[in-house]
Amino acid sequence: MSLPASQSATSPVTAIERVVVRPRRSAALHSPPKSPEKSPIPAFQFSTLELPRREQFTAWSNSLAPILRVIEPRDRQGGFAAIQHVWDLGDLAFARIRTDGFGFASVTAPVQRQPIDHWVLSLVVKGQVTTVGPYSIFDCTAGSAQVHTLGRSFDGFVTDAELLLLFVPRDFFRDAIHILDAIEFSVLDHQMGQLFADYMVSLARRLPMLDSTDVPRMASATRAMILACAAPSTDTADEAREPFATVLLERARRFVQDRLFDPDLGVAALLTELRVSRSRLYRLFEASGGVTHYIQHRRLLHAYAVLADPSEHRRICDIAEEHGFTDGAEFSRAFRREFGRSPTEIRASVTDRPPNRSRDDLRSIHPGERLGALLRRLQA
Repeated sequence: MSLPASQSATSPVTAIERVVVRPRRSAALHSPPKSPEKSPIPAFQFSTLELPRREQFTAWSNSLAPILRVIEPRDRQGGFAAIQHVWDLGDLAFARIRTDGFGFASVTAPVQRQPIDHWVLSLVVKGQVTTVGPYSIFDCTAGSAQVHTLGRSFDGFVTDAELLLLFVPRDFFRDAIHILDAIEFSVLDHQMGQLFADYMVSLARRLPMLDSTDVPRMASATRAMILACAAPSTDTADEAREPFATVLLERARRFVQDRLFDPDLGVAALLTELRVSRSRLYRLFEASGGVTHYIQHRRLLHAYAVLADPSEHRRICDIAEEHGFTDGAEFSRAFRREFGRSPTEIRASVTDRPPNRSRDDLRSIHPGERLGALLRRLQA
């Protein structure tokens, strides 16, 4: 392009143009490297709305089967609308659920290799949840946060609702177990509890925008928030159970689990391990039906998992003996009392199932089974 007559080839304007043009020609050679693409936090969604109406409730019930026994509402007509968004946070899991109303109860016959025993910290965003726990009945309305554990007996119902759920494995708080055990099956209705509710809402809003590299810091912040907000305040300390008792109970549970196949496991062994009086030990296990009942319950749970394992081919009588039953008939009776089905029926119902999968494999699992797979992975 020719220059105007009033501008020579050496004019200041031409010099500036040359300086400006040259970098443009070589911009690609000197541009800063592109920042790596962000990797979103692993998440998945399951909705019943994509299914035929007659299949919707069953599908929702199956999706929650590892943690709840879902009870169909009497007044339900037609379909069942529900959707879950779940985020895999490495050491934690977070879920946002919208659902029609249903009843629920704790799981008494899990099919997983180990019963899921996480704490669940939940916030009711809309609707109401009524829970009947071992010690009390409590209602949660919109804005209320609550704490309960999947490893204890409970039941209740939820109205049409929106819920936020944080699943916390017991090992995540190995050094502070008494804090959550002391307030399980309760509503966080103090000021710090309200702060925790605000944190749950903020987490739900921000998770879709966070990068997977943010997960470790977020998990650390969540742990600190739980310790700060879920711990009993001075006003509620008298209502919380004695922390030392919960520490003792956790020690006792671990002792039982570690020596589950020991034929000498019983009251005497626990008294020696815990160094407490017999009456104190009985009080610790009162809510679990007593020491002997608790030990048998844990053995039967493990036996159920063994029988439900498609790779396990030992005789039922051998499995019974391993779990402390010298009489096969007594094992069958105890098993049926606990689960409503015989050992033979459990084994006959087993189909070949893949073992627990890693985080990357969750995408290959049916959407309705991913929540259970994730929670079992956290348990492991």
